[in-house]
Amino acid sequence: MLTADAVITIALGYVGLLFLLAFLSDRWTRRGSGWITNSPVVYTLSISVYCTSWTFYGAVGSAARNGLEFLTIYLGPTLVFLGWWYMLRKLVRIGHVHRISSIADLISSRYGKSNSLAVLVTVMAVVSTTPYIALQLRAVTSSFAVLSAGAETALGPGSLEGALWVAGGMALFTILFGTRNLDANEQHPGVVAAIAFEALIKLLALLLVGLFVVVSVGGTEQLFDNEAARALLSREDAFGGRWVALTALSAMAILCLPRQFQVTVVENVKESNLATAGWLFPAYLLLANLFVLPIALAGLTQLPPGSNPDMFVLTLPMAAGQEGLALLAFIGGFSSATSMVIVACIALSIMVSNHIVMPLVLRLPWLGLNRVGDIKTLVLSSRRFSIVLILGLGLGYYHYSGQNEALASMGLIAFAGVAQFFPSLFAGLYWRQASASGARLGLLGGVALWAWTLLLPSLATPGSLLATIVAEGPFGIATLKPQAFLGLDGLDPLVHAFVWSLTANVVLLVAGSLMSEPKPLERLQGTLFVDVFRNPEGNESRALVRTATIADLRVLSRRILGESAADRLFRDYAHRQGREDGEPVPDAPFIGHLERQIGGIVGAASARVMISEVVSGETISLAEIIRMVDETQQVIEYSQALEANSRQLERTAAQLRQANERLLRLDTEKDDFLSQVSHELRTPMTSIRSFADILINGGELTAEQTARFLRIIHDESIRLTGLLDEILDLSHLERGEVRWRMETIDPEEAVSRAIATCEGMASEAGVTVRRLRPAGPVVVRGDRDRISQVLINLLSNAIKYNDAEAPWVEIATASNGDLLTISVTDNGPGVGDVDPGRLFSKFARGSRQVAGGRSGLGLGLAISAEIARRLGGQLELARSGPDGSRFVFSLPLAGSDEAVA
Repeated sequence: MLTADAVITIALGYVGLLFLLAFLSDRWTRRGSGWITNSPVVYTLSISVYCTSWTFYGAVGSAARNGLEFLTIYLGPTLVFLGWWYMLRKLVRIGHVHRISSIADLISSRYGKSNSLAVLVTVMAVVSTTPYIALQLRAVTSSFAVLSAGAETALGPGSLEGALWVAGGMALFTILFGTRNLDANEQHPGVVAAIAFEALIKLLALLLVGLFVVVSVGGTEQLFDNEAARALLSREDAFGGRWVALTALSAMAILCLPRQFQVTVVENVKESNLATAGWLFPAYLLLANLFVLPIALAGLTQLPPGSNPDMFVLTLPMAAGQEGLALLAFIGGFSSATSMVIVACIALSIMVSNHIVMPLVLRLPWLGLNRVGDIKTLVLSSRRFSIVLILGLGLGYYHYSGQNEALASMGLIAFAGVAQFFPSLFAGLYWRQASASGARLGLLGGVALWAWTLLLPSLATPGSLLATIVAEGPFGIATLKPQAFLGLDGLDPLVHAFVWSLTANVVLLVAGSLMSEPKPLERLQGTLFVDVFRNPEGNESRALVRTATIADLRVLSRRILGESAADRLFRDYAHRQGREDGEPVPDAPFIGHLERQIGGIVGAASARVMISEVVSGETISLAEIIRMVDETQQVIEYSQALEANSRQLERTAAQLRQANERLLRLDTEKDDFLSQVSHELRTPMTSIRSFADILINGGELTAEQTARFLRIIHDESIRLTGLLDEILDLSHLERGEVRWRMETIDPEEAVSRAIATCEGMASEAGVTVRRLRPAGPVVVRGDRDRISQVLINLLSNAIKYNDAEAPWVEIATASNGDLLTISVTDNGPGVGDVDPGRLFSKFARGSRQVAGGRSGLGLGLAISAEIARRLGGQLELARSGPDGSRFVFSLPLAGSDEAVA
């Protein structure tokens, strides 16, 4: 009879064999022997880390409880490796080109090297994997309890103390062979070799136990020809919604489980190894499950009622007295558990170190990490600590989760959790418009519903607060019950969680991507990932242009890679550039190559932050991004770029049209200006010159004629000076060169002053000037002289052009809210056919002329309108027609916002 000491001794011996195998494999690889890393068979066997203790024990338990449902867990991976090999090949190619170190690194790199996204994926991965690690610990401790207790088949989980010892041994092995050194490829040949060996052991154990069971009961006919077998295989719900959900979950899990990504993508040395794995891994799964149903049926019919189905692989040989076979089965189950935990801890520790620890360190400059190899030491230490922490979380879940939960259900919780990575992963590989915002929203929504609808119920123990929440909902709100969320009742708990979490994930991913604009780096990474087969290594560097000094790059690389590794990298790249005896040229391709090497160690997001500290002048070339894709895709990318800039181009075109119209208008005004000024200046100049010639030539002139000629010359000179003063005055006003004497004044005083000034002109022209209702006791803020100038101009125009039989001009003031209005009304013929919009522009005049043929230069209204605008007011033509016109001059009252401005 097997004793506990004997079982422990044999288990320790087996662990020692694994240590020796891993040590020798590492040593051979470092000496240049590549038979382990280059072997497609070893690579494929390492992928069988998918077959954990869930496969070894739980598959039989699932078959005994649910019939053929266990096949779904292996049907999904089989479909992926047989039918989606092109997706696997794309993942591996991206992993090689971009030095991807984990699934968090892949998602982060695809979406613009977003560290926040990497942190989110890392936390989700740790939380999702914790139940799976607890499953392995439970399987090992339970199988040890069964084996050392003499086949007492109804035993439950093993002790926490036993789980603690198992976790400690796994942590030691993982630390020794998973964190021995840092490599830009994050590959661990010793661990891969040990896992491949364990894959053979667990397959051999399952096959021998299955053969023994079939032979001992007299063949398969005896097993399947009974009521228990017919009842198990004829379940009506065998191929319902749960079957579809489990198949989909397992297909996603083979791509998204951190340990599977580690062995399938990160540990892959040659892309061609996938060709072998494409058929060999499904064959391995077939062999591993070949005897699951016979073992399950034998346990149901041969063992006492109430026996634990999860332990049938152990208890059937023990019940038949086959202790050697039972011990081999125990070692097979032990191999299944240890291989999963070791690889999962390696993958998760890389993620925690690269995406949580390193970003924190980079934000703490006071740590003083600036020596050679200091970051390398920190990374290794943080990974070792992370391994211990992750196993500690698994122990905690093992201890506090429901003690009677089946192994299969614990594994499905982890599957549903990591399946939340799939929408972002798939969209990142095939949808160029997928954005970091969309991925972040999808992941948050999906994992929140997964935790609420599936993880929380798994932690609920009878009588606890969680159990109450699961049964009644939080605060008694039935619509929020975890297993009947928003009233969706009657579904299997797993299907319920699958539908809610994945639907929310996909909807939020798509909506967030469509409503957000990807950043330039996201666009670049999207192009590189979606078209990875058309974009060899180096295209990223041509699109991402940046510069740095070789000294800064060398210091940075030595801090992370160590002195010898960094110097070797620089030397090799200089050789590649044809510089045998010199330093490499620190151009964009070299900086990109260095960033990928560093990213393989600390993650893409952290590597980008580090490189950004020493580079300058970073730009992203849209033309280079477009050049990366094929001709059809070039058209699509170019159209998208045009569409993204179409609004700006339309606005620019409209502005150009307006500017062109304004230039044409200014050109016309310039011609009018020259013509008008020439005409207006020529008239007085001609008169002055003519009468001056008469006076110079002398002749028979009387004293009266001489005096008249001199008076004409004097008057025309004054007129000429006035014209020039108006031109200069308007020019100074438009350029803001006028000094304003702002003060608080009574507008009635300005009106009285203007009337007094124009009184003589009105009397001479026979025009009656009427002063109407005053505004009352109000004041305005402005320049007294300039306000009077505007009013004098309006009054003089009204008087000058009024040819009515009984001409009159009225001036009135009124206050309206914060404005004072001064209106000047006449009963003349109006301004004629002049466009009101151009009446206040330079040189614009009404179509009527002053009696005698002389009119002004057309600057008076333009000057008045500019003065009104500068004072915060407005001058406008309120009415014009055959019965007269009205001009309104408005000013803000003192104390209003306009007056203060």
